Amino acid sequence: MSAGIQDVDLRSRGIRLEANAFLGFFERQRNLYRRYWMWEVVWLVYSIVSTLSIGYLASGLDSFSGSNAHVNIEQAQLYLLVGSLLWSYLSLMFFDVSFAIAWERWEGTIEYTFMAPVRRVTHLLGICSFAIVYAMLRSVIILVAIALAFHLDLSHADIGSALLVLAAATFPVLGLGIFTSILPLLSPEKGEQMTVAVQGVLLLVSGVYYPLTVLPTVFRIMGDASPLTYTLTGIRSALLEHAGAGALLGTILLLLAMGAVLIPSGVLVFAKAERRAKRLGLLKRNG
Repeated sequence: MSAGIQDVDLRSRGIRLEANAFLGFFERQRNLYRRYWMWEVVWLVYSIVSTLSIGYLASGLDSFSGSNAHVNIEQAQLYLLVGSLLWSYLSLMFFDVSFAIAWERWEGTIEYTFMAPVRRVTHLLGICSFAIVYAMLRSVIILVAIALAFHLDLSHADIGSALLVLAAATFPVLGLGIFTSILPLLSPEKGEQMTVAVQGVLLLVSGVYYPLTVLPTVFRIMGDASPLTYTLTGIRSALLEHAGAGALLGTILLLLAMGAVLIPSGVLVFAKAERRAKRLGLLKRNG
């Protein structure tokens, strides 16, 4: 009887330790952004300007359409602005998670973090959780800027369905971020640059600013494998075509299935890359 109580007590203490570690990693990410808040303001302004530029690009499409062609400016504007706003949200989440190792190297805490008696999944989920919260807050600010700059008609939009698709898309994007965060472990010299290249490829093949039908076959195949493609398609259907949750159920389930595969497999591959980096002495090395 006492042995069973002792086992329960040990498990309880273990859970409390992991919960505290999770909150600690969340808090550390918040403190890092507070320390570099001026740079965050710069990047926020950049994101707002980039999104507004896309909106004004749509406004000017009629000037290039010719006298015999007609462009639905409002539809084109909403199509492009949705893509730009979603890319800002998803890419920031992806960036935060994929640069987890880079942050550790910059701060000089990488050895302490990887020696701490904390599960790696706790470490990564703490970073992921902050990435979600921060990306949402920044996206709300950008959305306010869009609302002030453009008069968008969302009377036929199904906001609830769009949010369901966005929530489901969070998981595969985080999984991709965990996979990409492995690159700085594999190559201390070029891993960070490789994460930026991966982000660029996702932007190219995921239909952020155009339908996949305009891409060559190879890029279309890559786009069909990207969770961002289904995220953008689903949210655009909800906002532009009033598609309800029932019509988008297949997209939501597909995104959840992608997340269910990408997150556990990403954590597993990350653990293998971590063991390799420790064996070869790559953790501390930078450049």
